[in-house]
Amino acid sequence: MDFAFAYDTLLTLLPAVPLTLLLAFNAILFGAVLALGLALCRISGLAILDWPARAYIFAFRGTPLLVQLFLIYYGLGQFPAVRHSILWPILREPYWCAVIALTLNTAAYASEIIRGGLLSVPHGQIEAAKACGMSRLLMARRIVLPLAIRQALPGYGNEMITMVKATSLASIITLMEITGVAAKLISETYRVMEVFIVAGALYLAINFVLTRLLALVERWLNPDARRRAQHPIAAAEEVTA
Repeated sequence: MDFAFAYDTLLTLLPAVPLTLLLAFNAILFGAVLALGLALCRISGLAILDWPARAYIFAFRGTPLLVQLFLIYYGLGQFPAVRHSILWPILREPYWCAVIALTLNTAAYASEIIRGGLLSVPHGQIEAAKACGMSRLLMARRIVLPLAIRQALPGYGNEMITMVKATSLASIITLMEITGVAAKLISETYRVMEVFIVAGALYLAINFVLTRLLALVERWLNPDARRRAQHPIAAAEEVTA
């Protein structure tokens, strides 16, 4: 491996990192909002909300993200009504098409993770909150959501990592994120091995930082884990007892 060329490749790919991070951040942010809405529809018990959510989740989990990206970027522009709508300034931009496709895809997966977290909240704690006179909003803020987030975070963290890697597909619609710049560099140098090793290392570094941040959040949400880490001897004695 030519390390001098690999270093030059790293310098070439680094400017593409912010676009990769921005794509992933926006997709995860918008996808979380949509996923929460879908999860609430699924557990609402109302068929008029449950079945459309089921159909959405089935469609977006059952089809490849690449196909969804092509349909949004290339397909919607085939309709004159779309080209003459107020949405066209957004839908004609590759960046926003990528964000929309990533958002719709991750929401389908994340909604099931969030639904599992909401259903994992012990019914006894909900009944206790009602007995204390808590309103639905206060109960959701203090009891349901903290417990649900704690349960869903490991699975949702995997989905966030998947989204970071999925941003590589945005290069197919001309976005010059890490994979797009890497492909351009390969077409100029024909050095496939070095370029993709460096690109893979960048994705690995991004996901390493992300996993460490998720671990910190998970520890912050779990007081018992913090207590055991601070007082390991006492925690071991409790387990033994």
